[in-house]
Amino acid sequence: MTDSHPSAAEHQRLHVEQPEPAPEHDTIVDTDPEGNKTHPARSGRRADVVAAGAGILLIAAAVLIGAEIQRTDGTLHVPWPPLQAYWLPHWGPGTPAAVLVAVLGITWMPGLALRLPWRRLLLVTWATAMAWTWTLALVDGWQRGVAGRLATDYEYLSELNRFTDIPAALRDFTHHILSTQPQPWATHVAGHPPGAVLTFVGLDRLGLGGGAWAATWCITTGSSAAVAVLLAVRALADETTARRAAPFLALSPAAIWIGVSADGYFTAVATWGLALLALAAIRTTARPLAAALGAGLMLGFAAYLSYGLPLLAVPALAVLATARTARPLPAAVLGAAAVVATFTLAGFAWWQAYPLLAQRYYQGAGGIRPYNYWVWADLACALLSTGLVVIAAARRALAAAPSALHHLRRRTPSAPQAVAVLACAALLSILIADLSGMSKAETERIWLPLTIWLLPAAALLPARDHRRWLVSQVVLALLLNHLLLTNW
Repeated sequence: MTDSHPSAAEHQRLHVEQPEPAPEHDTIVDTDPEGNKTHPARSGRRADVVAAGAGILLIAAAVLIGAEIQRTDGTLHVPWPPLQAYWLPHWGPGTPAAVLVAVLGITWMPGLALRLPWRRLLLVTWATAMAWTWTLALVDGWQRGVAGRLATDYEYLSELNRFTDIPAALRDFTHHILSTQPQPWATHVAGHPPGAVLTFVGLDRLGLGGGAWAATWCITTGSSAAVAVLLAVRALADETTARRAAPFLALSPAAIWIGVSADGYFTAVATWGLALLALAAIRTTARPLAAALGAGLMLGFAAYLSYGLPLLAVPALAVLATARTARPLPAAVLGAAAVVATFTLAGFAWWQAYPLLAQRYYQGAGGIRPYNYWVWADLACALLSTGLVVIAAARRALAAAPSALHHLRRRTPSAPQAVAVLACAALLSILIADLSGMSKAETERIWLPLTIWLLPAAALLPARDHRRWLVSQVVLALLLNHLLLTNW
């Protein structure tokens, strides 16, 4: 690895506030995974469609086989396999607004993503993602879709009254994880490290208590994850690639679960941690040391939001490998160590709690749900939350991976190769989580911090197809949200 990035001059140029106008969306030249121009007939468009078709078959199999298993013995513990949702065709106050956001997004977002000044594009992406998330949540109504989602008896808000003395609650936290112990925590409090519930305790102490404020927090932070991913892609690949990915990040079906589940908030912490790491590695920020320290703090805190998020180490290593430097690592490790030390000294030991969580998991539905179904149906859940574009993009990322890994040994990868490395790192993390057996069902929300890194690979698809793929994304989201009543 080297300590400098060969394209530093290019990155400085890209940080000019008013860049040269990019060409119209339909005139961008397609490239292959090597970054070379391709002839339309050789751009793999047919294989993209075949990959999407395979994704549809996977989803159909998960629905049909899951329905039969659930009808026969009820062991899946989800009402509409493979999603944690109920079949309930409906519409609500958010329906007209969601359709309007979808139409405007499809019509204008691809072009605006290429023409707007960079900082303005970031704001537009965040605003679009937030509008998309809010309107989809309001399809189920204010109480059922927003204010009541995080206020049920198995969610974090139900346990806030037990945190009047935070240090004592942390010291006693592991004594209430198992369902057989006295006063066991509610499902989601027991199933996560205390950083998750402490966030909502903090909001409550600030006067922002209740389900509406909790939902607003999750939607606002969760939708900002799109901006974090764009910053990371721009740093590690280039601005054009980030711009091409922006519409897919702003209008993803994942917005259904970002609004409202705490996993949307977890996704924001995780993505901003990786984005800061990328900025520190490429040194396009004025304070790379502070960015590296911030990355460590956020990635460390992510591990105290969800027991599965230490898997972020895989994409973090991919970020450093793509940048061809380990320079941010000491500061990042210091930041993460500070988080670990803080929680440990406060009385909560992550490594003691996780084995108890595994026991609690198998005391409940996790011990009943059949592994041989969920080990592949989990992937269908993830595909439903990210859209069919992801499987076509993943095909291209996997095709580019061997070349990208080969080039990493000698020089900085091209922009398409950099995106491919990030996507493959996310896929590896997802595969580890899947095979572990600790992610049986509900991966449409649980894997959001990982699956969001698959969306930038949509930039690898031919530019002339982007609007069609975007249509497939928003149509899928609208259908899911109007035909099903999701639990999150």
